[in-house]
Amino acid sequence: MGIYSIKLDKINTLWYIYIEPLQKECFVNCVNQRGNGMRISTKGRYSLLFMIDMAKQPAGEPVKVKDSAARSGVSVKYMEQIVSVLNKAGFVRSVRGSQGGYLLVRKPEEYTVGEILRLSEGSLAPVACLDSGESCDRRDKCVTIRLYEEINNAVNGVVDRITLADMMSWE
Repeated sequence: MGIYSIKLDKINTLWYIYIEPLQKECFVNCVNQRGNGMRISTKGRYSLLFMIDMAKQPAGEPVKVKDSAARSGVSVKYMEQIVSVLNKAGFVRSVRGSQGGYLLVRKPEEYTVGEILRLSEGSLAPVACLDSGESCDRRDKCVTIRLYEEINNAVNGVVDRITLADMMSWE
């Protein structure tokens, strides 16, 4: 049985969960795709910021990428990449013209943090063997899989419960 170190760390308003092996055993085939514990990337954080920024605007008032990027402190080029993904997924729609920009397709209370993060991050599973389609020959003998399943369920429970409307009310 391997020994693992679990660290919770809150930076700004985001929680980070770090799971690091102290002895390499089951962890060999059970590593997160990003390689260093579960962490939300800037792409995920800025996707949330853009969606929240749009939700704050009066209904029907398009948000320009450059304005949102300036309010968020993100480069326009990077924000354009993020908005492109959100647009292709049907989370936002573009409005053309000089007063154009982007609008939410649904109401803020109809978007969960989980769906936005999964779109921008992919799986939120702490280890690859919990992703659908991933297989691990050691899963049946892995004593740590239950811990990872608990962490995965906890994270999904939080991000799938919290909506954009909830986050707006936190400010």
